[in-house]
Amino acid sequence: MGFLFDGLDAEEYDRTYSDGALVRRILGYFRPQARKMLIAAAMIAGTAALDAGIPIFVAHSLDWVDADRSLRLIVLLAIGLAALGSLSWVLNLVRQTLSSQAVGDVVLQMRQDAVDSVLQRDLSFYDQFPSGKIVSRVNSDTAAFSQVMTLTMELVSRVLLVVFIVGYLATISLALTAILLLLAPFIVGTALAFRAIARRTITASRRMNAEVSAHIAETVSGIGVAKTFRQEPAIYAEFLDVNRRSLLVNRRTRYTFSSIFPLLNLMAGIGTAALVYSGGLQVRGGGLTAGEWFLFLQGLASFWFPLTSIASFWSQFQLGLAAGERVFALIDAEPRVVQTDNVRLPAISGAIAFQDVNFAYREGEPVLSNFTLHIRPGETVALVGHTGSGKSSIAKLVARFYEFQAGRITIDGVDIRALDLADYRARLGIVTQAPFLFDGTVRENIRYGRPEASDDEVLAAARRVGGGDWIASLPQGLDSTVGERGASLSMGQRQLVALARVLLQDPAICILDEATASIDPLTETLIQEGLDEVLAGRTSIVIAHRLSTVRNADRIIVLRKGAIIEEGDHETLMARGGHYAELYNTYFRHQSLDYIEGGRRAA
Repeated sequence: MGFLFDGLDAEEYDRTYSDGALVRRILGYFRPQARKMLIAAAMIAGTAALDAGIPIFVAHSLDWVDADRSLRLIVLLAIGLAALGSLSWVLNLVRQTLSSQAVGDVVLQMRQDAVDSVLQRDLSFYDQFPSGKIVSRVNSDTAAFSQVMTLTMELVSRVLLVVFIVGYLATISLALTAILLLLAPFIVGTALAFRAIARRTITASRRMNAEVSAHIAETVSGIGVAKTFRQEPAIYAEFLDVNRRSLLVNRRTRYTFSSIFPLLNLMAGIGTAALVYSGGLQVRGGGLTAGEWFLFLQGLASFWFPLTSIASFWSQFQLGLAAGERVFALIDAEPRVVQTDNVRLPAISGAIAFQDVNFAYREGEPVLSNFTLHIRPGETVALVGHTGSGKSSIAKLVARFYEFQAGRITIDGVDIRALDLADYRARLGIVTQAPFLFDGTVRENIRYGRPEASDDEVLAAARRVGGGDWIASLPQGLDSTVGERGASLSMGQRQLVALARVLLQDPAICILDEATASIDPLTETLIQEGLDEVLAGRTSIVIAHRLSTVRNADRIIVLRKGAIIEEGDHETLMARGGHYAELYNTYFRHQSLDYIEGGRRAA
């Protein structure tokens, strides 16, 4: 059944931790909960002592009632038994409350660490690993970890119960207790030998669950495209395949874990038969009374259950270790974007320099090779070129979203790798071709870059884009809800919101990645009016497919396969008749007003 695990390989950032290392890591999370855990441990000890003592009390009560059958004694014994049971219940309640709080706090901290780690990852991490699998680690694996930590509390209680029961059985017959202790390691050894299979099976199950989550997340995110091309049946067929594999993997996991219990019970049954036979011989020889033998057998039944639970728990414990291992691997993932210092620039003028930069998303597939470019403070530079020429890569490197492999990039003469990233990115304004809006109101999305901004400042920023006429088209103005990913707004409205967000942020450097590529001409006019104000006095990198944006640039950089082949303003490059002129005549010329009017006259 090896085919079940096809496609379930570990992620590149996964790592293998020893059981000891995982336990030490887990104990580190529990250290702040030491007080609660100590009280819970005391409650566990008290509960285990009472649970072991109640059968002994009942056994001795039978002897007392046989000697004195008065109603008074029977009532006192009933009250005593009820008191012991009530005290056990109270101690267990306190233990359950404290342990639940401690485990909940630990899982809360673990999730916070995992989410913090996710937020610290660079964009290359998300290019390589599906978001659904990442969400599965943060959500499902931490939940599985918490369940096993709760079982750990039960394990401690069972261990103490076994200790008390063994002590009780030893008072009845040392010889039979010795035989019992000799048989116990076989059960524990069987469970420990089972752990390697359990770890591998559970890890595969967790990966399969992540695979299902990733598939569903991708399906829901792309449902609009699927419906456009009427691919619902194909998507459903793919889901059926993933779901079938999930069924088979999880079924194998259940079979694996189910097999340990009958095996342990069989061994316990063999041990019980051996002890019954040995005890019977001692009773017949006069070394043990029939009553003592009966009490020993009663205690034996109470011994096997917690012992088999402890042994089988080890296999379940692998679930927690496997889940914890996946979460810790996410937390410990090595970042690719590494800062060498945390320099905070008092102000950024916007001088950007690429010096012999080499960059590749994947090894062996270079995007930029020995790339050099200098952008002056306040200059607007337009990057043009065919798809794959490196335009977006340059912008992403300026934003420090990816790590370059060689060379140097400086901002105002300071190596970009030495800057405080949070401080530096606060000075960047970025508008993409498909801007992302969070579910909420337009006002909240504009304020996203400056949460402390007042309503008046938000309104002023919105009005600076296209004169603010677009606000009137919103149902509730700036208080209109945008829906998930901005679904309630048109693409043009999303761009206008994104531009207003940048204006409110007031950055020193602006990056516009094809910000007007997917909108209608009327909205483009509104955006262009806002762009003129956004770009004024700021260093700007514009990746444009619109003529209006290109012609207004101070300098046009023409790229081909990661290299600069031409640069200059629009008129200079057109006069040269080179690659830019070819691009203009092929892609830009039809956007020209003269071209449009000429076409109308010809018609």
